[in-house]
Amino acid sequence: MLVSRRLLLGSALAVPFLRPAAAQPARAVTLLHVNDFHSRHEPVARATGAACRPNVECLGGSARLAGGIGAARAEAAAAGRAVLAIDAGDEFMGSLFYTQHRGAAELAVMKAWGCDAMTLGNHEFDNGVANLARFVTGADFPILAANIDARAEPELEGKLRPWWETVKGGARIAVIGVTTPETPQLSSPGRNLRFGDPAEAVARAVAQIRSRGPATIILLSHLGIGADRRMAAEVAGVDVIVGGHSHTLLAPEPEAEGPAPLLVEGRDRTVRIVQTGAFGRFLGRLDLDLAADGRVAAHAGAPVPLGLAVPEDARVAAIVEDFARPLAETRRRVVGTLPAAMSNTECRRGECALGNLVTEAMLARIPGAEIAITNGGGLRAGLPGGQVTYGDVLTVLPFGNTVAVMGLRGADVLAALENGVAQGVDAGRFPQVAGVRFVWTPDAPAGSRVRQAEVAQGRQFVPLDPNRVYRVLTNDFMRRGGDGYVMFRDRALDPYDTGPILDEVVAEAIEEGRFASLREDGRIVAR
Repeated sequence: MLVSRRLLLGSALAVPFLRPAAAQPARAVTLLHVNDFHSRHEPVARATGAACRPNVECLGGSARLAGGIGAARAEAAAAGRAVLAIDAGDEFMGSLFYTQHRGAAELAVMKAWGCDAMTLGNHEFDNGVANLARFVTGADFPILAANIDARAEPELEGKLRPWWETVKGGARIAVIGVTTPETPQLSSPGRNLRFGDPAEAVARAVAQIRSRGPATIILLSHLGIGADRRMAAEVAGVDVIVGGHSHTLLAPEPEAEGPAPLLVEGRDRTVRIVQTGAFGRFLGRLDLDLAADGRVAAHAGAPVPLGLAVPEDARVAAIVEDFARPLAETRRRVVGTLPAAMSNTECRRGECALGNLVTEAMLARIPGAEIAITNGGGLRAGLPGGQVTYGDVLTVLPFGNTVAVMGLRGADVLAALENGVAQGVDAGRFPQVAGVRFVWTPDAPAGSRVRQAEVAQGRQFVPLDPNRVYRVLTNDFMRRGGDGYVMFRDRALDPYDTGPILDEVVAEAIEEGRFASLREDGRIVAR
């Protein structure tokens, strides 16, 4: 079967297939994979990733993920297949479990389901290197990061590997890990780590692995689907890419963005790309038949929805219960009600009601503030309709960010909006705003996409004055230059980063009922 040079998305590939067997007996290996779990230890709504509610289809949770892995292992063993279980990063950040336990819950669960290897996501660095080092030191599986140079960081020196190899079912398998080089802009890795070019790092690792003999090479990539496609097409020697970061579901499911696996014709072989979306709603499975030279002779399988039909693992359920016990009182407190659910699915693409709620709450809390800007990628889940608990708010805003206040000239406000739309839709930096509205053109060159920007003045909007200093709010991560908002770091006037905690601000706004009926109002328009 022929495939295009770059990418096949045709309906013929929506159903995984087996190719004819190799002349020699193939080694049979089942690859189980997870990515972007984001501390979702309890089931979540299939559509939004928010906390599970009655009468909503829910998937996942750590006990069901472990149960699915256990069932897949048993099924593979019965069929004479070896199993490799790996994780493409971003286990950290996204629920009260992480806010309270800082990675300990994730580590306990991963050990219980038997992780064989993991690469680091950008969110593993959210609470600094020392916090990550505790996780890495406690892991009984290798942490792979081929493009991270940790020699100048005492906390991690010698603790990260570029690649790791094992033998499964008689097949030599090597796993390489890479992390997004944008981590210094997206998280808090400190000054001592160096994030190199992923393609160069993978090419070096492939050469080292191949110099030792035939092998099947799997790339654990926390780069995002676009970078994975380019990697597959341009870097020789990789057989399978297990991706993360972009929360892309590749599966025969209605909400999927492509087939499982996605096939890309590389320089020397067809590369299979897999990814399971996010939040543990699906368990990835890829059955591989491997030839003697390590190449993939055949493949089958697809991500499995972790619904009620998947039995929970009792041991992991007990682990989650132990970690949940201290959280119960905080998370159960009802802060208010909303007439309808607010999803976060569009907050990286354009205006969303959830973004309006958060930014309006910021403006209402800080006297004299005129403009609020936050990153759509920082809204990690949606809010349910009906009763909203503090746990729900913390799932949306799990980072413990504070509201940052600064003076900013209008020209720099415009530059911030340009930065927000510079990567187009689906980027975490996409701005959610209050006190300002703007029109942007997605097809225009980056840096000149914002066609019109106006600032609220009473009940009217007036053109943004490039020379006037506005009182602007953001979160402390962005104020430090995160997500590319370097103008907040470099050109802020009298900045103050330790304002009220953002999740408390939003919880109070919901409690007071100020914005219960808030909806999209045209403050961000693409045309």
